Amino acid sequence: MRPVELQEFKFIDNLCCSAIENGASDIFIHADLPPQFRINGELTPVGDVPVAVDQVEAFWYWCGAPKDALDFDGSYVSSIGDRFRVNLFRTLYKRGVVLRPIKTVIPALGGLGIPADLLASWVTKPSGIVLVTGPTGGGKSTTLASCLDWLNQNYHRHIVTIEDPIEYLFTPVNSMFTQREVYSDTATFAEGLRRSLRQSPDVILLGEIRDSPSAITALQAAETGHLVLATLHSSNVLDSLERLSRLFDIAEREGVLHLLAQQLIGILCQKLVPALPEGRVLVAEHFENQAVTRKWIAEGKFRELADFLAKGDNPANVTFVQSLYGLVKSGRISEAVGIQAAANPHELQRQLKGINASSIKA
Repeated sequence: MRPVELQEFKFIDNLCCSAIENGASDIFIHADLPPQFRINGELTPVGDVPVAVDQVEAFWYWCGAPKDALDFDGSYVSSIGDRFRVNLFRTLYKRGVVLRPIKTVIPALGGLGIPADLLASWVTKPSGIVLVTGPTGGGKSTTLASCLDWLNQNYHRHIVTIEDPIEYLFTPVNSMFTQREVYSDTATFAEGLRRSLRQSPDVILLGEIRDSPSAITALQAAETGHLVLATLHSSNVLDSLERLSRLFDIAEREGVLHLLAQQLIGILCQKLVPALPEGRVLVAEHFENQAVTRKWIAEGKFRELADFLAKGDNPANVTFVQSLYGLVKSGRISEAVGIQAAANPHELQRQLKGINASSIKA
């Protein structure tokens, strides 16, 4: 591989610096096309100057991609010291790049719009599993980073993270961090999780539960006295439980659900929606596992649990519809945005009109 000078892809380096200044969460680069940023969830063109083919090629070499690579994951440090996760790929026979800034400024737990006191009570448990779920780009990593930094500010813990990729860098205050990146520092999530149990952790962050090995290892880690925080791609609390159970064969599910019923502390499901007058706001559904709900989880009776969650008589248990209702009523989001974001828009419309389920039944 030939040596590459920074000057050969100076245009891309300038884009990285500009992305940080403008608060972009992603940079999209296709050879021979103008670049784009993602800001507040929306794609934004960055000028009209195409990125030259040789600039993209030089950047590939700088990141260590083999000459014949079709896809490659790497990292990049800009000329002003900001770190980026890098995904290199091919599209229509040309090279492309997506860069994501690795953040060092971690938002305070109380400023995210999530139930901070509830999350704080969950992450101070000595053992168990907490799931933060939602779609890609829904802020799951930021929520977990804020939880870990809150622990860092207030407790002495050894915190091990297994991530793909590392999205936040932690500065130790009271806690000690061991941050491991899948493929660079460990082979897989499940393998990294298994190995972490030998590193005397108090808290383990599992970047994503992707398969049955990572799921069962996470549950076993919780069972053996560790606090496990993990993410899962799902649309709500009910979907989180169903997706987790479906990772296993039917013959395995009964045992897994019994283990989950005992070890689950709570689930926070979140997504970001357009705010008023601009920006985005987090909307969340959350569920705290209690004595009565453990039986339903163990038996796979998730519909009973969903009905329990919808009652709205416990602040630890809140549905997306209830959260959206509060955001509309407080003027944080428009009614149109709330209805579009709701899985059951008719239920939200009824609540906004002052009609609830109990009044309908009556």
